[in-house]
Amino acid sequence: MENQPAISALGALAQSTRLDVFRLLVRHEPDGLAAGEVARQLDVPQNTMSAHLAILARAGLVRSERHSRSIIYRADLDGLRALTLFLVKDCCAGSPELCAPLLAELTPCC
Repeated sequence: MENQPAISALGALAQSTRLDVFRLLVRHEPDGLAAGEVARQLDVPQNTMSAHLAILARAGLVRSERHSRSIIYRADLDGLRALTLFLVKDCCAGSPELCAPLLAELTPCC
């Protein structure tokens, strides 16, 4: 990942509602949620939610798929992985023992 896509992803997540949306979608992997359900769970008007989802999609953090009359949104875990790797790629100047606490925190969740 280059700087500009990382800045776009971080910028998309730097807003409270979008961060909540992304975390909600991560919790609902791999099934995802319909856009209306995301709006309902976060108590956000549907038109406002559509704008937030579009920003997250352009940043490579969510993807959508049409199912009949609904659009199902999912967290783009490849985008999350790329962003996370970008952030920690040069972790601790090549001293893996300094990154061990970070890796230990990430391991149980996955």
